[in-house]
Amino acid sequence: MRILGIDYGGRRIGLAVSDPGAIIARGLPTLKNEGEAEVLAAIRRLVEEYEIAEIVVGLPRNMDDSIGPQAQKTMRFADGLKVLGCNVHLVDERLTTEQARRAMTEAGLSREQQHRRVDRVAAQLILQIYLDSSRKPKPED
Repeated sequence: MRILGIDYGGRRIGLAVSDPGAIIARGLPTLKNEGEAEVLAAIRRLVEEYEIAEIVVGLPRNMDDSIGPQAQKTMRFADGLKVLGCNVHLVDERLTTEQARRAMTEAGLSREQQHRRVDRVAAQLILQIYLDSSRKPKPED
């Protein structure tokens, strides 16, 4: 079972996919957000190509845990993905973009290289957070 991770943005959409065992996330090429129909068609192709069972979308909550305009857009986007027949999950993505930038800076990437990759790396972090939390043993009652 593979899982698709999405970092939704108004201009670009970062993507990542898990391995078949749903343990490791790896980045995919970023999509340009050229409209709902085009994005949905591109994601549908990925779902078919990688045999995706679940989709994880990063939810950009505000630091005070409230839902702002971008989070509302992301929630509508995630709701629209349900037509693909996959379970869709929202994951708190606060600070993942900053984590992605920090990791790329530490790896020595230039600002231009970071700009091209930040959405993909953020999607990878979002998906990895979900994968890691899914594997944790549940506390006994």
